[in-house]
Amino acid sequence: MRHESLLNEDWARVVTRLGGAEALEVGARETKAFVRPREISNAVDLLRLILAYCLGTRGLRLTAAWATSVGLVDISNVALLYRLRQSGDWLAQLIGQALASGAPRASRGRLIRIVDATTVPKAGTGGRRKNAVWRIHSAFDLPQERFGHFELTDERGGETLDRIPVVAGEIRLADRAYLQPERMVHLVEAGADFVIRSGWKSARWLDRKGNLIDLVAELRKASARGMIDRPIWIKRKSGALPLAVRLVAVRKPAQAAATARRKARRTAQKGGHQLSKQTLEAADWVILVTSLEPEGFTTADVLALYRLRWRIELGFKRLKSLIGLKGPPGTDERSARPHILAHLLIILLLEPLVDELEDSPRLAEAA
Repeated sequence: MRHESLLNEDWARVVTRLGGAEALEVGARETKAFVRPREISNAVDLLRLILAYCLGTRGLRLTAAWATSVGLVDISNVALLYRLRQSGDWLAQLIGQALASGAPRASRGRLIRIVDATTVPKAGTGGRRKNAVWRIHSAFDLPQERFGHFELTDERGGETLDRIPVVAGEIRLADRAYLQPERMVHLVEAGADFVIRSGWKSARWLDRKGNLIDLVAELRKASARGMIDRPIWIKRKSGALPLAVRLVAVRKPAQAAATARRKARRTAQKGGHQLSKQTLEAADWVILVTSLEPEGFTTADVLALYRLRWRIELGFKRLKSLIGLKGPPGTDERSARPHILAHLLIILLLEPLVDELEDSPRLAEAA
């Protein structure tokens, strides 16, 4: 979003979408982002200024100069930085309100919630902390095609299956990093179901009697049929009863399997470890575990559900390419947090407009 776009009629739409000037004023005062009018006379102008800085490329000094030149506010770069650091809780509140306004209402279908995380680098870490990042934990909701939840942490905030609040009746889709038995139990107890990708050694697999199962051997036996759909149990570290799930696996087409094997070899070479025969065999398969019952969801249904997981990757692409989210400048969390939150707020406001653009006849004709 360019600075100039914050001064045209689209800005009035943004204010309306956020509840109007009065609501913005109340929220800014509640969160101490706007305490008393000095250089800035109202919360609407404050929000406009913060978004102009966070979404632009001009930096603090030039953004302050721009604000003075267009008659928005007369403010120094130091004062702008102070206002930015005070705005984190306010932006988080606005994100919560935007998420709530787009929350799914009761409908005939079930909410499909895709969970994943993306990262942006921390500024100023250099070679000392190569893994220092801000992690954005997200949920992307279908059929609404909207982000339904955000949570911001640093690199120490792990990707956990139940970090995102559970909506009773939802079907949660997740990649293999989220195969976490204790948290899967929590989802089911909260009234949700899941479809999660798995690796062959991501869990300790058991049969009905509690005996260990060699999953690769099971895949090998099903090679001719090219598909598995059966009950299986996962041993839990807590010592509680094993988690009963449904194993759904399908053999990949030859080209996709060859690509997966090449990727496995590259990963092993990069990590400096020996690639096992079992890993190569398992690379030929898509392995899923789910709590969905076969009476309501066939094998094909489960596979089709998991194929929807790419939608969150598209959402992240929009966030980084359309909105321009990158690592925030500076090393102070007080300014880095609102910088990222500003981008998350704008993607929530722009998603409906992006859908309109993609569905427009002019764009369809061009395609």
